Amino acid sequence: MQGIDNNKRLTILGSETRLKILCSPSILIQRGVSKKMSESVVELTDANFDTEALKADKPVLVDFWAPWCGPCRMVGPIIEELAGSYAGKVKVGKLNTDNNPIVASKYGIRSIPTILLLKNGEVVGNLMGAVPKNEFEKMIDQHLN
Repeated sequence: MQGIDNNKRLTILGSETRLKILCSPSILIQRGVSKKMSESVVELTDANFDTEALKADKPVLVDFWAPWCGPCRMVGPIIEELAGSYAGKVKVGKLNTDNNPIVASKYGIRSIPTILLLKNGEVVGNLMGAVPKNEFEKMIDQHLN
């Protein structure tokens, strides 16, 4: 039997053994259970996509992802790094496809991670899957003024 009490303790009861594991938010984040975005990455949603991405005054890198997706978790740190290295030049955002199906459907997202580069509201570049950081940089650099 398993359960989580209000003190964030996971209790697993076995036939002869009782084991308690303290689950802190940082451990859950490290394990990919929960992910908090950095301040330089915008959380994109169906509700804010037009204003945050389509009407942006600079190119926008959009990571279409989901928390259960292993390759998405591999790409996540690269997206964070890009947000830092292109700060002021490119807006970087993440859109959870499970929670925001309208935008994902509009762009025909069938596989994640899919990363789109938007400029003036139009798709000018895309990458699919867990690709190396230099592929992202090459795509972004092509479209910077």
